Amino acid sequence: MQDPGNKKTGLIFFPAFDWAISPTHPEREERLLYTRDQIFEEGIMDLPEISEYAPVLAKTHDIARTHFCVPRVEDRITEAHLIAAGAAILLAEEIISGRLKNGFALVRPPGHHSMRVVHGNRGFCNINNEAIMVDYLRRHHGIKRIAIVDTDVHHGDGTQDIFWHDPDVLFISFHQDGRTIYPGTGFADELGGPKAFARTINIPLPPGTTDESILYIVDNLILPILEDFKPEFIVNSAGQDNHFTDPLGSMKFTAQGYARLTEKLKPDLAVLEGGYAIETALPYVNMGIILALAGLDYSSVLEPDLQDLRESGEISGYIRRIVETHLKNWEKRDEAFAASQTIKGDFFQEKKRIYYDTEGISEYRSEKLRICDDCPGYLTIETSASRHFDSSGTALCISIPFTACSSCSAEAHDLYEKTKKTREYRYMYLQDKPQDIFLSYDFNTGKELRSEG
Repeated sequence: MQDPGNKKTGLIFFPAFDWAISPTHPEREERLLYTRDQIFEEGIMDLPEISEYAPVLAKTHDIARTHFCVPRVEDRITEAHLIAAGAAILLAEEIISGRLKNGFALVRPPGHHSMRVVHGNRGFCNINNEAIMVDYLRRHHGIKRIAIVDTDVHHGDGTQDIFWHDPDVLFISFHQDGRTIYPGTGFADELGGPKAFARTINIPLPPGTTDESILYIVDNLILPILEDFKPEFIVNSAGQDNHFTDPLGSMKFTAQGYARLTEKLKPDLAVLEGGYAIETALPYVNMGIILALAGLDYSSVLEPDLQDLRESGEISGYIRRIVETHLKNWEKRDEAFAASQTIKGDFFQEKKRIYYDTEGISEYRSEKLRICDDCPGYLTIETSASRHFDSSGTALCISIPFTACSSCSAEAHDLYEKTKKTREYRYMYLQDKPQDIFLSYDFNTGKELRSEG
């Protein structure tokens, strides 16, 4: 058996040469090519602490375990998406098996804006690589408690949506304040569904926040909560667009700040998300993260145009106040969980409107969570989407969580079978996570497809 002290950091590079939104779009293959060139030039890949892996494809069933792709998974993804998700799964498998200490999936396309329902691309994302990997680990390795820490400048609204009602997945996102940047969400009062209060923690940061404040948040909020939550696996949704040179953000993080954050957080797996300063940031930030994961000295990783970055006292004071607020929310999480049992009726209902900025799609959703004393409850989503007055029709999505009780599972299956006898929708889906079964029904053809893991 390998000595734990000698385990390596695994890397996968996947630039996705055959996938692009447009040739000049900020999310393009050069995001990884400059990083790869610098890492090879510096000899990082020759270090005994580093091991490079070739990517593999995720299965379409891995996607369906997490997402409802309307009308089918195959209609919403390319092979590049399967490879990006497959890379995260492969490294996670190697880490869980004990063959790697940790890993970094430097892949594209990114995924953290992709929600539970997928009608197209939003925020450069079609499917959520981290969420797919997390559900894979839960299914195939029985891991229960997982933490995802999103360090992208944009709020990880897709990851939040997927795990909003899940008490066993802790989602923490720090990001530039949604009042100043896409997607306009991620405020401190977004704390999770009634059965998962405070399992979602959003830390909106003022433009101009520096390394000093984010490391204060890590030390005084994120690490204490992780210690209390005791996750079996920690994922870093590793967006790098908080860098002071990024063209889409207005923050003041440095490569050294990202490296120190990684050293403190000690994620099992980092998965690349955003970051669009292709020459001035990404090669340095990525190198700092890799060296920190491998336990190597990163002190010489400095950007050539590094500035004296400072923040105002107002920002520092705000950061300390929001840390105090979240710590109080975390301390009261069990009280709020108990209070959720007093919800009137059998269902908790929400309505949402979601805009797919990349493709100009408007989605309308009505969600109902079954309130159950014995489990998190199954979720139903009525969803419809339109683009330029071309409607895709309404779909009903039913999701049974991993820890569902037998009563909720039976009720969800009964709803699916009863609805098949109507013509109320165009499509219907049943996502049964405990049994690892995915059913899809097309009301126009009367055809049902079944997928099993």
